[in-house]
Amino acid sequence: MGHVNLLHGTVFLNKLSFHDFPKLFKQRICSYTRKFPKFHKHYAASLALQVGEKLASHVESTLKHKIYVSKGEELNGIPHIQTLGEFPREELIGKVVMVRFDSNILLKPESDQKIQSDFNARFTIKYLYDAGAKVILVSDWDMNNSEFLCQASVADFLTEILQLQVVPLQGISCNKLSKITDLKKENVYLLENLSDFKEEVANSLEFATELSSGVDIFVNDSFSQSHKVLASTVGITRFCYACIAGFHFEERLSILKNIAEASRKPYFAIIGGGNFYDKAASFEFLASRCQGFVFVGMMAFQVMHALGVSVPQNLVDHKSFNKALDIVRLAQDKNIEILYPKDFWCRNKCDPKQLQVFPSHGILDVWVPVDLGPASLDEICSSLANCKKILWIGPVKFVDSNKCTNQASKLVEFLVQLSQSNCNITIVGNTACQLMSQERSPMSSTSMIENASVVWEFLKGRKLPGVMALDRAYPSEINWKDVYSDPAQPLVVDIGSGNGLFLLEMARRRQDLNFLGLEINEKLVLRCLDSILQLGIKNGHFIATNATSTFRSIVSTYPGELVLVSIQCPDPDFNKPEHRWRMLQRSLIEAAVDLLAPDGKVFLQSDVKAVAMRMKEQFLRHGKGKLDLMHSQNNGQSEWLEENPFRVRSDWERHVLERRDPMYRMMFSKSHDINEISAANDM
Repeated sequence: MGHVNLLHGTVFLNKLSFHDFPKLFKQRICSYTRKFPKFHKHYAASLALQVGEKLASHVESTLKHKIYVSKGEELNGIPHIQTLGEFPREELIGKVVMVRFDSNILLKPESDQKIQSDFNARFTIKYLYDAGAKVILVSDWDMNNSEFLCQASVADFLTEILQLQVVPLQGISCNKLSKITDLKKENVYLLENLSDFKEEVANSLEFATELSSGVDIFVNDSFSQSHKVLASTVGITRFCYACIAGFHFEERLSILKNIAEASRKPYFAIIGGGNFYDKAASFEFLASRCQGFVFVGMMAFQVMHALGVSVPQNLVDHKSFNKALDIVRLAQDKNIEILYPKDFWCRNKCDPKQLQVFPSHGILDVWVPVDLGPASLDEICSSLANCKKILWIGPVKFVDSNKCTNQASKLVEFLVQLSQSNCNITIVGNTACQLMSQERSPMSSTSMIENASVVWEFLKGRKLPGVMALDRAYPSEINWKDVYSDPAQPLVVDIGSGNGLFLLEMARRRQDLNFLGLEINEKLVLRCLDSILQLGIKNGHFIATNATSTFRSIVSTYPGELVLVSIQCPDPDFNKPEHRWRMLQRSLIEAAVDLLAPDGKVFLQSDVKAVAMRMKEQFLRHGKGKLDLMHSQNNGQSEWLEENPFRVRSDWERHVLERRDPMYRMMFSKSHDINEISAANDM
């Protein structure tokens, strides 16, 4: 039986001879200009009307690797991204890895290894270093901090906390003054302060290009910047073949997902701070998960005003009234409990040292609220006593606060007690996180995110740019039985499948093979999936992904044999012919060679000779000596295949030939492993 398996690749080649196919059919399968929105349940419903509910469910299941699903509900803006823990460790050896670290975590004087976020931020760098990568660090830091006046002082501080030698590099490009190959493995390198460059916040393409110069892999470990579009978190991902999340980033993203998880009930949200108008969109999301809202800080006055409670008019934001009224009605419709302060500590405007407690409906004109009152705190603690999950976001105090009142500290003490009683607690915001960090009691069920802006953006339903930039549609586990009618058939993979004309026609003609297209453009993938449904193809599938970093993880789980890999006219950096081979990285070539069956084939073609030459050189260089070119210049033959061996052309190939330009094609075959052949013969 082992001998038969080894011969599958040979059988495939015999069936798929160079002149087996007639001229490409003229039907235009997916070249129409119909716009496809991102997949959601309404789209599934419309497909059900067209092709049946079973097929619609199939499409929805194929796209779930793009959406984080919680109890059947799709979460906004949290795709499944590749993390450092998932990335093959052996792929890091000798690679230049840039880490965008969070200066608020690594550069704080009170950094503590016992705090999970601090530990993970350090561990990301140490893990890469120990794995054999050349590590380059980049971040922004506050120049007003006397401890970090220059790049050298930051490097010295990082050297101390990481216990690794951190060396500053001049110039934002890591190889501006020295070749990247000259970087010593025993050192970690630090680039200049990103705060000095206006191009950083502008997400300048030129700046991102310079920043990524010489970098193989980008690791984002700065979750606090996820809501911003920066050159160092978004722009740089265009130029690195793998873009992954560090351990700190992964931990914070997990906390964000946990906020949206609603299985533990009762679930209450303590909501503080101000800017009610800007944050109102968040409450619909929270209302779908929480059983109670506790409003504190300036937020409370807007809700109290909407409820008809008498409050000082100078504390009311009148433009927020209608939004506050909508939230009150939403809470009533969903039977959500609303708590607001019944009393406040107040400061006398004329005598700032004078403090007094007033009921919320009876604050005198010369008094200003500075904190929750004791009765309010008691009511909040009583209402939260039986909770199984609590989110606290936004400060309890007000802008005009007073150090003498400490209601937030008392609330922290109470939440710590709850966390020891199996209550899941998430703290969001610098002030609350600092208070919680000061508590030395065990807090096994407490999680913290310092930057509240990231969480507010998520709660508003907006996608986080820093997260989406890492999302090259890195898939979660694929159920191949749902994808193909017979997942044991040999597999053909087309990398950069475009609009799918090549694969769709190949799948239509060869029912004995399965076909998989890997394409980074999600809109094209949606169109191809729609075409598969309409044509009733059972042996074809497409995944929106960056094959450079996900090929191995996807194909290695396939139960059958990989018999052909094709790369046709690669052009990931559109309109930049000089970068058309950028996708062809060593890791992709090695993965393809490792996973190909004996006698499996690699088909490459391009309309640009320099690109074709580059692909040929790369496969010969990184093919581990297992690839043989199936044609050569011997006997006067051309070094290129004159005809497409499959007689099925992609739309770009057809376009090139119609204008009478040449195509440069080649075919490699994987040789049999000598040890495997010997073992088969012994049997």
